[in-house]
Amino acid sequence: MKDFNPHDAIDFIFKTAPAYAKAKGELAQLETFKSSLKAIKMAQTDEQSLGAQEREAYRSQEYQDLCKAIGQATEQTEALKWQLEAAKMRFEAWRTEQANNRNIERMTT
Repeated sequence: MKDFNPHDAIDFIFKTAPAYAKAKGELAQLETFKSSLKAIKMAQTDEQSLGAQEREAYRSQEYQDLCKAIGQATEQTEALKWQLEAAKMRFEAWRTEQANNRNIERMTT
């Protein structure tokens, strides 16, 4: 870690945070829309029972597409989250290394 510049980790976090926030917002929006889409699809069916309406809503292509979009948004959000966590860990490792180096210097001088 001798070549590590802690400012790179901080810059990465600063630059990536908006993308993470956007991905997290999109995921929340998709999750919220899921209930609305189900209600819309249930209302569009000719079925009388709630169970049959629900079944038709779940099997609709729009609902399946939404579920795929939620999966993709979750994947993107998690990837960004762990990239941010890795940058934090690198910075913390650098801080620990610097503190250890200072302690070694004090003991040897």
